[in-house]
Amino acid sequence: MQTLWRAISEAQPGPRWAGLFAEYWPAYHRWWLREGEGERATYMESRRALKLHMPELVPLYDELCGLAGGGDHAARFLSFYCPPPYLSGCSQAVWPGEEPVMVRNYDYDPSAFDSLILHTGWLGRRVMGTSDGLWGLVDGVNDAGLAVSLTFGGRRQVGNGFGVPLILRYVLQTCETAEEAGQALARVPTHMSYNVTAVDARRKYVTVQMAPDRASQVTNAAVATNHQSAVEWDSHARFTSTVERERYLLQRLTLHLDTQDRFIGAFLKPPLYSTAYAAGFGTLYTAVYRPRRREMEIRWPGSSWQFYMDSFKPAARHIYTPDAARSG
Repeated sequence: MQTLWRAISEAQPGPRWAGLFAEYWPAYHRWWLREGEGERATYMESRRALKLHMPELVPLYDELCGLAGGGDHAARFLSFYCPPPYLSGCSQAVWPGEEPVMVRNYDYDPSAFDSLILHTGWLGRRVMGTSDGLWGLVDGVNDAGLAVSLTFGGRRQVGNGFGVPLILRYVLQTCETAEEAGQALARVPTHMSYNVTAVDARRKYVTVQMAPDRASQVTNAAVATNHQSAVEWDSHARFTSTVERERYLLQRLTLHLDTQDRFIGAFLKPPLYSTAYAAGFGTLYTAVYRPRRREMEIRWPGSSWQFYMDSFKPAARHIYTPDAARSG
């Protein structure tokens, strides 16, 4: 499988972002309508929810809606409010060494992935991370030295709330510490269950178990896979090996004294690295976040790409994943 990855920098919303939206919108529009327009929240409901729960984002949201053409469907999509349900795999952990480092695998359907690294200065804060929905993020770091990442929480329940990539964007735009991130994550409603880990430059970290039908739980867990306090979706847990991956990471944190490179390398091998691409749960990349340095690194078997907050270099790369080709 060969994928074109792009790294794009635009300090304020403008023509680059508008061009990306025009490129991606047809596919996103089909996805957003797959259950019928009546299943999606109205524009007024969406904007009202955004203003209530993430008011700091409203001016940016309005600006992006304008760049997207000002259409009703585009504005409702960009709100991330009550989107269609979607599942991912993913594993993430905080390395136990002195330097704060968070490592994660993103396991998802390669045909439904932006393959974009965005570097922005929106609302006066620099953020870089892996795009979802063209302004949401599935992982990222800000100029205050706060990094966040998500995994699916392994529950079927769907409720009234936001798609979690926009919640991660909100955290990185408005928070500077893991404690602040935990408070925001516990407050903003999510439409499905997710585990979000935040680690800051002081190496403080939290993992918040978010859910649409019960109060979020702020924990000090250093590991998150695809269940929360207990497995609640047995078939999904078996298929994704969530318990086995969690145990493996916990063992590496407690029984092994891994160097940083060795710990990161474990994410590019089984049982953490998945080749279930045909089923929509293959590992698309491994991300390494070093919040004290304001750095992120994307790794694949045999290659890597480094990004720096202060000297971000826009570029494009074709990434070939041999294991993906064999698994198809």
